[in-house]
Amino acid sequence: MSDIAAAGSWVGRSREDEDEVCGGAVRRLAAMLDQDPARYVQGSELPESWYAILFGPVARQSALAPDGHPVTGTFLPPLQNTRRMFGGRRVRFHSPLHVGDTVRRVSTVLRVENKHGRSGPFTLVTAVHELSVAAKPSVTEEQDIVYRPSENEIGGPASAKIALRGLPEKPDWMRTVRPDPVLLFRYSALTFNAHRIHYDLPYAREQEGYPALVMNGGLTALLLIETARPHLSGRISGYTARALRPLFAEENIALQGRAREHGAELWACGPDGQRAYELSLEPGT
Repeated sequence: MSDIAAAGSWVGRSREDEDEVCGGAVRRLAAMLDQDPARYVQGSELPESWYAILFGPVARQSALAPDGHPVTGTFLPPLQNTRRMFGGRRVRFHSPLHVGDTVRRVSTVLRVENKHGRSGPFTLVTAVHELSVAAKPSVTEEQDIVYRPSENEIGGPASAKIALRGLPEKPDWMRTVRPDPVLLFRYSALTFNAHRIHYDLPYAREQEGYPALVMNGGLTALLLIETARPHLSGRISGYTARALRPLFAEENIALQGRAREHGAELWACGPDGQRAYELSLEPGT
């Protein structure tokens, strides 16, 4: 793995980007979620978590690594010979986005930490993204990205088993989905996420050791929130999410949740009934 001291010098590095809440992209996302695309016209308010379709990476084709991710070393530290995966995020919603908005994003590397977990060593990179429209804050997202050594460095596949937790309490609501490769492809296309573990089955199996295509963490969060939305009384002011272990295409995933005094607790389980993804929702005011 690259020298952590050198990677640490990336802390404080920032960049600015601009994007537009495009009506076509919003309608395609609605269609992917099996909702009515025609509801979203110029000026329509965007559901809070749908900001995920903004700021897809625009690295040139020649700047992509073999796994499909942009090569690190520009904004993110140069952690070569590693595999990147989603760790978690903490999000605050300040004001709604609308179809047609021009959105400015300022991104900053907050932390670069060397850690050791159940499946071996990894580097945790935390970045904060601040989205605004006409200088008015809209979304603040703090995201954790995990970089693990390649298989030949740790002697085992990226999908090494993690100790299972106890069974969760009974949910107030539950929906079972069975994501197929088409759903994963459509989400990757919407977010311009070229990570091959989400659409290239031979690569996922042979290069990264997964048994099947891997669910995108952002897609899991989106499905959890959309499943919970009918049970919520108003807008969402924020959420905290973390990935515990992978979920896969072509297997049943239980999207579950329960109301709390303040907000809701959501989680996704694979066929074994164990939590693989957790999300805590905070209600709006």
